[in-house]
Amino acid sequence: MQIKRLFLLSFICIVSACTEKKITSENVNWPVYLGDKSSQQYARLDQINTENVTQLKPVWTYSTGDASDDNRSQMQCNPIIIDGVMYGTSPKVKAFAVDAITGKEKWKFNPADHDAHGENISRGVTFWQNGKQKRLYFASGATLFCLNAETGEMMADFGNNGSVSLKEGLRENDSSFYVASTTPGIIYKDLIIMGTTVSENSDAGPGHIRAYNAKTGETVWTFHTIPHPGEYGYETWPEDGWQRLGGANSWSGMSLDEERGMVYIPTGSASFDFWGGNRKGENLFANCILALNTETGERIWHFQTVHHDLWDRDLPCPPNLITVEKDGKKIDALSQATKSGLLFVLDRETGEPIFPIEEKPVPKTDLIGEETWATQPFPIKPEPFTRQKMTANDLHNFFPEYADSLNDLMSKVRTGQPFIPPSTEGMIIFPGFDGGAEWGGQAYDPETGMLYINANEMPWLHQMIEIEKENTQTDLLADVGKAIYKLNCAACHGQELQGDATGSYPPLNNVVERLKRDEVKHIINNGKGFMPGFGHIKSEEKEAILAFLFHEDTKIQPKDVHEIGKFSNEGVVPYTHTGYNRFLLPEGYPVITPPWGTLSAIDLNKGEIAWQVPLGEFEELTKRGISKTGTENYGGPIVTTGDLIFIGAAQDEYIRAFNKKTGEELWKYKLPAGGYATPSTYSVNGKQYVVIACGGGKMGTASGDKYVAFSLP
Repeated sequence: MQIKRLFLLSFICIVSACTEKKITSENVNWPVYLGDKSSQQYARLDQINTENVTQLKPVWTYSTGDASDDNRSQMQCNPIIIDGVMYGTSPKVKAFAVDAITGKEKWKFNPADHDAHGENISRGVTFWQNGKQKRLYFASGATLFCLNAETGEMMADFGNNGSVSLKEGLRENDSSFYVASTTPGIIYKDLIIMGTTVSENSDAGPGHIRAYNAKTGETVWTFHTIPHPGEYGYETWPEDGWQRLGGANSWSGMSLDEERGMVYIPTGSASFDFWGGNRKGENLFANCILALNTETGERIWHFQTVHHDLWDRDLPCPPNLITVEKDGKKIDALSQATKSGLLFVLDRETGEPIFPIEEKPVPKTDLIGEETWATQPFPIKPEPFTRQKMTANDLHNFFPEYADSLNDLMSKVRTGQPFIPPSTEGMIIFPGFDGGAEWGGQAYDPETGMLYINANEMPWLHQMIEIEKENTQTDLLADVGKAIYKLNCAACHGQELQGDATGSYPPLNNVVERLKRDEVKHIINNGKGFMPGFGHIKSEEKEAILAFLFHEDTKIQPKDVHEIGKFSNEGVVPYTHTGYNRFLLPEGYPVITPPWGTLSAIDLNKGEIAWQVPLGEFEELTKRGISKTGTENYGGPIVTTGDLIFIGAAQDEYIRAFNKKTGEELWKYKLPAGGYATPSTYSVNGKQYVVIACGGGKMGTASGDKYVAFSLP
């Protein structure tokens, strides 16, 4: 009897301990980019919770070994974890598999070994299983690879011995466009549905959405985001727009309702980004949430968030598939966050707004040949999750010595309301070109109906420059190259070759000291980092750019400086622009009153913000007695049933855990490089982990090549 009592007591203690620590022997995967096909960024895991999160420690680190020495590489990958194996990508877009318990490498695949020079950005990979066969899909530049998920070897029965070109089939007899894929596709049955990144100038290719057979690589269906004759939306473009215009692409990922057989695809702006006189009209299906039939690619419904976009207001992330309780009914819906700081909540079945959306008048343009759309849509609910305008009254006074110059600048540019059209006078776009919301996505808690979203509140300066039309004569190839540079390169590298302030685009005024001529030519052809390849440029045009950059005195026959460069905006678009310039003080801080970065909880049943807190910190400002400002941030949050939100993203290079009910910061850890990626969480053999890619390289911070996984002791 005593033995029985002892056994019973021991059994009760074991059960009690297991309940307290939430131990389970099951594996909980993170099998899809952003967690699942509904893009909820949510996990039913609570072993790590508000009670014990302060005990969280790194348990393994995996180094990919290929961060750039010049601090210009990044990792934006949200890794997937399936049955104890983590799959991800490196700064140079190599795919890999590691043990999710130890971080030990299982295999690595280098696309450069297969003539794919896609040194761009990769946000992750796609997994597909058919019986015992496991396949992994990922893109490097314009090449979509299909690998054996267990060995990393190419699957020879897919496409051309294991790959397909995303350039093929975009436009008849033309495969010269710059095309890449930076965000994983999504699987439906035996289909992998893919979007692409294209150029943002007038040389852009079309942004078709395509579904490929996951076994063979054959194209199953294509949806034209710039409609062809006879297709819905064709009349919202010029008659020949489908033959000569580009963009309206989906680069930010997509969400899938498998039961309905519907895929929800966010699209970006048409090209050229800031002048659309050659694409007059509403421009469907640019800046749209598209609901397509996954089997056929046919349009079911669409909703356009910006008409005739002139502000580069791409939809930056996949929509969250959600359920809204309204008037006593549960409605299957989706929420789409925007760079403008607006949140659109729509019925998933029909596309009808759950909360009212009002079309409001916006300012008219004064640019040559342009016609702005008269109104833009503004949700009445939920309220914007960022401020919507900036004036001189919003300047802070942390550094009084700049007050006069800042006020002088503010008096010369256009600002103070949303959707101010681009101008030669200059304007402030707020929130900036990177949002508002950005590509990291939002976390949705289906148990509470709460959406968690991080955002930037950064003003950016923008100014259009009219392209000179005078018939300047020259006998130097370098002078021609200078004109081509200003038309096509200066927006990123600066009118004076100075580069951008945060280091995403390097200065070129010292390129002679850093690189050989052939190295620069290779970069022009193939791209590097954020720069697309310009392989379609004529050879004489490349030589002209090189002559300008390397100060060569090669002579040519006298000709108009605009004669070379017909690929460019000249002749089609009468403007270039000064680039993507954050409005910062010399010390690197934004000029606007904080917060500069936020994390918000939005109750989607009520359409109200439940709480909002700063995300990130400049410790030197805090020490001066300035309240925590938040920082610019990239990468999104995840939410768990442990009542926690995990997010890196902030410029201060910490990963943090917040109480999802209150917004209280509970834990933070300094990463080896900025965690500018959405983390993942998973469980193997009953142990929960949180892992994040530490690639750095944004906002002037150092690049890294490590994945760090955390768990409880």
